Amino acid sequence: MKFLISIINGPNLNLLGRREKIIYGTFSLDEICERLKIEFGKFCDLEFFQSNSEGSIIDYVHSSKSDGFVMNLGAYSHTSYAIRDAICAVSRPVVEVHISNVLNRENFRHVSIIAPVCIGYVVGFREFGYNLGILALLDHMLNLG
Repeated sequence: MKFLISIINGPNLNLLGRREKIIYGTFSLDEICERLKIEFGKFCDLEFFQSNSEGSIIDYVHSSKSDGFVMNLGAYSHTSYAIRDAICAVSRPVVEVHISNVLNRENFRHVSIIAPVCIGYVVGFREFGYNLGILALLDHMLNLG
């Protein structure tokens, strides 16, 4: 059985590879997604979604048929109780990922309101954080079955 995992990216992540490269690296979001398909395609099916809109992310979480989510919600991780409620409503495992080490940045980034409803939290490993998030999610789902 192959699990379906959705990789959800929030605001400004469509600018990866062009914005603040010292913080976010040089890979574009499309390049990251392509690498993940190649690396994990044998083990799971991946869907990718990116939006700068909180409501669109919530609608996607509600309608997704995914078995679990890897989410990089950007600044919404620190502000969106509505996305947190959507995660709780669908009762599927989530790993929160951040490309930068948010704990080495501005104080407002130090607290995630999403993390407490996730099975894991990965920060500071740049694009490789998505790999770690997928691995953690697969391990979690395999050990539940």
